[in-house]
Order: sequence, then structure tokens, then C-alpha cells
Amino acid sequence: MIIFRYLLGEVSRTQLGVFLVLMTIFISQKFVRVLGDASDGGIPGDMVMTFIGLTIPHLIGIMLPLSLFLGILLAYGRIYAENEMTVFHACGVSEWYVVRITLVAAFVTALITGAFTLYLSPLAAENEYQVKEKLAKDIGISALVPGRFQKTSNDKAVVYVRDIGKDNRLQQVFVAQLPDDDANGHKEDKVSLIYAASGRVIEEDNGEQRLMLDLGNRYQKDKGTGEFETVTFGKYEMQIQEQEVEHKRRKLTALPTLELMQDKSVEAIAEVQWRFSFPLSVLILTLIAVPLSVVNPRQGKFAKMFPALLLFLCYFLLLTSGRTAIEDGILAPEVGLWPIHIIALFLGWTLLLRSRSSGKKIKAKLKRR
Repeated sequence: MIIFRYLLGEVSRTQLGVFLVLMTIFISQKFVRVLGDASDGGIPGDMVMTFIGLTIPHLIGIMLPLSLFLGILLAYGRIYAENEMTVFHACGVSEWYVVRITLVAAFVTALITGAFTLYLSPLAAENEYQVKEKLAKDIGISALVPGRFQKTSNDKAVVYVRDIGKDNRLQQVFVAQLPDDDANGHKEDKVSLIYAASGRVIEEDNGEQRLMLDLGNRYQKDKGTGEFETVTFGKYEMQIQEQEVEHKRRKLTALPTLELMQDKSVEAIAEVQWRFSFPLSVLILTLIAVPLSVVNPRQGKFAKMFPALLLFLCYFLLLTSGRTAIEDGILAPEVGLWPIHIIALFLGWTLLLRSRSSGKKIKAKLKRR
């Protein structure tokens, strides 16, 4: 039991460390992209952490198999390099016992991975779509960024707001009304420039939004004379969104797994098999990582890191290509991704037998025959 806890603890601690490092790297990359969208005015600044949080379940589902794979390689590589495993074998700890201990950690990781890829990740994707749709129809206070030129959702005006007060009043508003299409579909020449001391956004129940401006001037160039006409107003109203944004068709990544399993389309079948591939790959990669972690003390614990990572990349690249082949109709949905898992499983089993005494006995018997 002491050896069981020791080996399981070493793998778990190393896996946790690798997982935190990987998550930090990928979340940082996502944060930079989302922050760039926020600086461009694509999303409100207060929604940055929301988008980051909705990305985390998807990243966790992807990082867990890789973190366990690297955790096994690093933990057992160190144990082999420092001759601890040699002592364990001398004390009666068999090689298959080490595999069984590692499969316990793999089984727990597979359950957690399945919870994320089958349930939490689609749920987060659905929430992300809802947030994006809400932002798409909301060009009001939450989307206006002071000090930046922004086009309205109906593409008929460009708005600049110097500041937004605590009561959501727009201060010093500049609006350039873009020309509408004429009967022939061509752009008209009239462009209106509007400046107002203040304003506010009014949203109707049907999703229509209007910009109400107070105390300002409207400038418009006369096409005939070339002179600007100035109109002073106390109130000026313009429409910035004409109708409620239609509910977008959800991508398959945002649909619940049970709903996808009832869909018989090739895209849905490919998505379901892709989601199940992650928890299944945890168990398969464990069988590959354990034999690859066996290193000579003179080689060091990183001796087989490169071939192991190469096998990992080939495995997931084949899964990605297989998913695309199913969606394109090249690969039959009935066949799907299962041959790739079977090949990886056979590879792991072969590596286990080659490095174990029982496998060497089987190999010797086959040579005699």
C-alpha cells in the first residue's frame, strides 16, 4: 500500500504541475486574443474574463490527456533514472503492478475528462454563443467604448463618444451618418455629420435601438452648391439597430452530447466520436507512456521524451484527420475513429510486452516456433 500511494502520488503531483503549466500557457494566449478584441471595441472590457472563463472547460478537456501522458513520463522517468524502480522490483513489485497503479490514475483522469468533453465543454460553448448573440444585438452602453470610433450594428453610422457618465449618459457625441442605398442599390452621396453635447441609447422590447441626442448641430453637404448646411437641434433621434438579431444556428460543439447522439448526420457522428476520443485516449496513452518511461540511469529521465511526444502528436493528428474525413464523407461513419484507437491500443500493448519479462518469454516462444 505504501508503494501504491507513493507511485500514485508521484504521477498525480507531476500531472498536476504539468497541467497547471499548460493551462497557464494556453489561457495566457487566449487572454491576449480576447484582450485584443476588447481593445478594438469588438467586445466590452468587462466581458473579457467571461470569455476567458467560458474557454476553460474546453481547454481542460484537451489538456488532461496530455498532462497525464507527460506526468507519467516525467514521474517514472525520474524514478527509473534514480534507480528507485530497481529497488521496487527487488522488493517484489512487478512491472504489471506499476501498470495497474497507473491505470487507477488514468481511470480517474478519464472520468474527469469525460465530464468536461461530454457535458461541461458543450455547455460553456452554448453560453458563449448566447453571450456573443447578446453583444451582437447590444450596441448600447455595454458595447460603446469612450474615445473610439465604432460602427453601429445596422452599418448606417459611425459613433464616437468622448465619455460615458455614471447615469449612462453619453457625453460629447460625434456621429457620421453613412449614406443609404438608393433604388438601384447604389450609395447616395449625402453624408451627415452630427455633434451633440449629450445623448443616450434607448432599446425597445423588440430589439430595436435608437440613439437620442440632445443639444447639437447637424452638418450636411449640399450636392449642388457644395456648401454645408447646418441645423441646430434640441433633440435628434436616429435608429442604430433595426430589428432583433435572429437566433443563430448553433454549431455542433455547443449541442449537448445526448442530443447529438440522436442526430444521424455525419457531422454529428464525427462530433460524438471526437468527444469520446478524449477520455478514451487517456487510458490508451497510459499504456504507451508507461513503457516509454523506462530509461537507463545514464540516459536521464528525458531520454524518451521526444519519441513519446512524437507518438502523441501522431495519435491526435490522426484523430483530427479522421474527424475531417468523416465530415467530408471520405471515411464511413460506422468505421469512424475507432481504427485509430485500436492501432494506438495495439501499439501500447506491444510496447508493454516488449519491455516486460512475460513479453520477452512470449517473443522467445514465437521464435522457437
